[in-house]
Amino acid sequence: MRTTLTLDDDLAGLLKARAKELGVPFKEAVNRTIRAGLGEAAGSHAAPKIIPHSFGFRPGVDLDKLGQLLDELEAENYAAQAHDLARHQPPRSRS
Repeated sequence: MRTTLTLDDDLAGLLKARAKELGVPFKEAVNRTIRAGLGEAAGSHAAPKIIPHSFGFRPGVDLDKLGQLLDELEAENYAAQAHDLARHQPPRSRS
């Protein structure tokens, strides 16, 4: 079907660049772009495939409190580093 279409200058420039990039005529670049846009609007894309994964949490770990768990682990790590640092420093003189 032949029709007259008025494009904004910036859009026409983008379509010309896309046609050159793909090595196709301008008409084909316009048709591909419109098809892609209509496909997204119509929801014709297949639903994404969801692959379940076990993260290996032990029973009793409350997944809603992962932030708290992270804070506790960081505090333990900080305490261990402070203990190691104190152990490696020479004793202070009392003069």
